[in-house]
Amino acid sequence: MCASLSKKHHFYGEAALSQSISAQGMGLKLAFVLFLCSLPVILSQENNDVTIIVKASVTEAETDDNFVCATLDWWPPEKCNYQQCPWGKSSIFNLDLNHPYLVRAIEAFRPLRIRVGGSLQDQVKYGIGSLKFSCDPFTKMSGGLFGFSKGCLSIARWDALNLLFQKTGVIVTFGLNALYGRHQVQKGFWQGAWNSSNARDFIEYTISKGYPVDSWEFGNELSGRGVLARVDAEQYGKDLISLKAILDELYRKSRSKPLLVAPGGFFDNQQWYAKLLEVSGPSVLNAMSHHVYNLGSGNDPRIVSKITDPTYLSWFADTFRNVQLTIQRHGPWSSAWVGEAGGAYNSGSRLVSNTFLNSFWYLDQLGMASKYNTKVYCRQTLIGVCTFELSNSALLWHRLMGKGVLSVDISGSPFLRAYAHCRKQKSGVTMLLINLSKSAAFSVTVRNDLNVDLAEGNGIQKDSSFMHGLKQTVSWIGKEASHDSHKREEYHLTAKDGNHLSRTMLLNGNPLQLNKNGEIPALNPLLVSVSSPIIVAPLSIAFVAFPNFEARACA
Repeated sequence: MCASLSKKHHFYGEAALSQSISAQGMGLKLAFVLFLCSLPVILSQENNDVTIIVKASVTEAETDDNFVCATLDWWPPEKCNYQQCPWGKSSIFNLDLNHPYLVRAIEAFRPLRIRVGGSLQDQVKYGIGSLKFSCDPFTKMSGGLFGFSKGCLSIARWDALNLLFQKTGVIVTFGLNALYGRHQVQKGFWQGAWNSSNARDFIEYTISKGYPVDSWEFGNELSGRGVLARVDAEQYGKDLISLKAILDELYRKSRSKPLLVAPGGFFDNQQWYAKLLEVSGPSVLNAMSHHVYNLGSGNDPRIVSKITDPTYLSWFADTFRNVQLTIQRHGPWSSAWVGEAGGAYNSGSRLVSNTFLNSFWYLDQLGMASKYNTKVYCRQTLIGVCTFELSNSALLWHRLMGKGVLSVDISGSPFLRAYAHCRKQKSGVTMLLINLSKSAAFSVTVRNDLNVDLAEGNGIQKDSSFMHGLKQTVSWIGKEASHDSHKREEYHLTAKDGNHLSRTMLLNGNPLQLNKNGEIPALNPLLVSVSSPIIVAPLSIAFVAFPNFEARACA
C-alpha cells in the first residue's frame, strides 16, 4: 500500500514541479504520505482496546447438546507418512480398552460422542452371519485401497468396544462399509448397488445385544471427487433409501431410532451433495456429514503461519456456509455434521498437531462451524494422533459452551477471534476469545446489545467518543448497571514458558497434566469483577463465563 501511495504522490510531485509549486508544499505532501504509511501501525496500537457486543436477544444458530465429538480410526500401526508412523496402538483393533487413563479421559466428558470410522472403513467386514471369509485384521498390500488389504471386525472385539462405551456413557456413531458388493469400473470409480447383507447382520446383532448405537454413518470419503474411491450420487442416494428401510425394520420394536448419517467426505462438489439429498428424499438422511482438513498436508512447513493467520482461518467459513445453504435448499430435513476433522491430513503434523498451538485452529473451527448450524464436530482422533487439545480445550468447550449460538459484533484487530454461546445448562453467556497475535495483548470490554442501538449491518461504530460513551452507559448484563459484586469466570489457556509449540498447556498459569492416578485436574476459573476489562495475552485463549448476562435468547 505504501509503495503504491509513494508512486502516486511522486507523480503528482512531478506535475507540481512543472507548475512551480514551492518546496514547502512538497514537504507537506511528503509528510502526508508518511502519515498514510504509518496508519496501519497506529491503528494496530489502538486496536489493542477492543469492544465486543453480544447480540443476546436471539440465537443465530444451534448445535447439538453434545457438539464435541472424537473419532476412533481403523489405521493399523503400519500406517506411515513423512517418515513417521504415529498410530501405534490407538486404533479400533488394538487400543487398550481397559487402560484407566482412557476410561477417565472419556468419563470427563460424560457424555462424549465417539465416531467409529475412517479411511479403511469401506474395507471392513463384520465377522458374523453371512460372512464367508476368515475374520483377519488389515495387512499391508500393494494395490489395496490406501495400501492395505480388507480387514474384519470380530464380534469379540465389537463386544469389548461396547463394554467400554457403556461403562463410560459414550454416544456411538458407527461408520458402515459402503463399498461392499460394488466393483471398480475404472480407476477410483465404483459402480453397482450396495450389498447390505453383512451390514444388516451386524446391525441386527448390535440390536440383539442392546448396544445403543445413536447413529449409523454410511461410507467414508466416497462422495464428490472421492479419495481413491468414489460412488455416483444417484446410486449413493438409492443405497441410503435401502439402508433407511433396514434400520426402520430392525429398530421397529425399539424405543429410540438411530440417526442415518452420510456421506462423510469432503465438500468438494456441491452438486453431488445436492443430488444425494434429492435422490434419497425427505426423512431419510438425518445428518449430512463432511470432513475438514483445511491446514493441508502434514508436512507443510507453513502450518504454523496458517494457524495464526486470521485471513487463512476465515476462508473455510465459505465451506460451512455452502453446506448450510445446500441443506436448506435441497434437504431441509437434514442437518450438518463434521464427521472428521484433523487440520492436517496424512496423520497430522509432527511439528504442530500435538502441541498447544493446534488448539487455536481447533477451537476456532468449533466456533466457526457452530455459527452455521453444524450440530456435531468430530475431532480426529480420540487417542494417539492429534489428541492434545481433546483433553484440555475441548473439555472446556464441552462444559462451558451451550448449544445456543449468539452473534457478536467486534471492533478492533482481526487477530482477536470471538465467539459467544449460551452457557451450558446454566443461565448466562460464555465467550471464547482467541488471540492469534504473537505480540499484542487485548483489553476486551463485553457489552449487551439490549441497550445498544446499532444501525443494521453497520456493526460497531469505531468512533472513539462513541465508544467512550458506550463504556460509561451500557451495562454488560443488560438493563441494570453492573457492580463490583458481580463476578465472571475466566479460564485462560497459555503455553508453558511461552512456547506455542509446547506440549504442556497452562490453565490460569497452572499446568493441565494428569495426576499420578491418571485423573484430569480440576478446571477451576479465576473469579473477576465484571467492571474490569478482560485481558487476553498474546497467543492465548480465554473462555469467559458471564453467569448474570441478560440473554433473552438463552432463557
